[in-house]
Amino acid sequence: MAFGKKKRWHCIPGQITEMDKQIMYWENKGKLVPTRDLIKTPEQIEGIRRAGAINTLVLDTVAKEIHAGMSTQEIDDICMQVCKDNNAIPACLGYEGFPKSVCTSINEVVCHGIPKDDELLEEGDIVNVDFTIILDGYYADASRMFIIGKTTPEKEQLVRVAKECLEIGMEVAKPYSFVGDIGHAIEKHAKKHGYGVVRDLTGHGVGLKFHEEPDVPHYGHNGTGMLLVPGMVFTIEPMLNIGSWKVFIDDEDPYGWEVISWDEEPSAQWEHTLVMTENGVEILTY
Repeated sequence: MAFGKKKRWHCIPGQITEMDKQIMYWENKGKLVPTRDLIKTPEQIEGIRRAGAINTLVLDTVAKEIHAGMSTQEIDDICMQVCKDNNAIPACLGYEGFPKSVCTSINEVVCHGIPKDDELLEEGDIVNVDFTIILDGYYADASRMFIIGKTTPEKEQLVRVAKECLEIGMEVAKPYSFVGDIGHAIEKHAKKHGYGVVRDLTGHGVGLKFHEEPDVPHYGHNGTGMLLVPGMVFTIEPMLNIGSWKVFIDDEDPYGWEVISWDEEPSAQWEHTLVMTENGVEILTY
């Protein structure tokens, strides 16, 4: 006896909606579709939105204070204080052994840079500050690039194009499009400028957990990956390297977290938490 592939999408008996019909159409075409638990309720989306507002406050506060000569540990202290003031929890702290509340990744550090007392920001550095918050059980995740003082034209362009890649990814993310559409558009724009798009790390579902389905690669082909439908919450967070897309883990990092660009050339990343609506994505971490 032949058995068909188990369905991921389950309709509520007697309540077949237009979204159900769209999802079942694509599932019957062999496409990967979400499970029902990935569709957030309006109440859950509102909770994630509130978390996103505090996450934005954290990064806004860092933006006001960041300067040459400060340590990355001082950035961590700022993030912790904003959390305490708003009854929030930094999701990174203690996550799989990560020792700090925020990731501070300077120049060739692609992501997961660990704040340190003796690591000082210098004129010309570019630094990614990546923060994830938990508020009342809801998660929001975002990162920004900061240019310390005056830097080189090469670094300025990298930071700008990385932000453009995020904006392009958000623009192509439409209801009933696919994750691969996002990655294809981002990779095309990055390659136009000669940058490598990191493949080892991706965007991801978020909201009720730190990391949920789907993975959101920033490279790929149109029409591949999971179908995106209203109510899904996820991040887009392209990481661009000057040079190769490949990365490695710093052997000198005792925690095994810091990811370095393969050529040890500068890297840049921007990130937002997004909810898919009937008209496209809404940013929850403005």
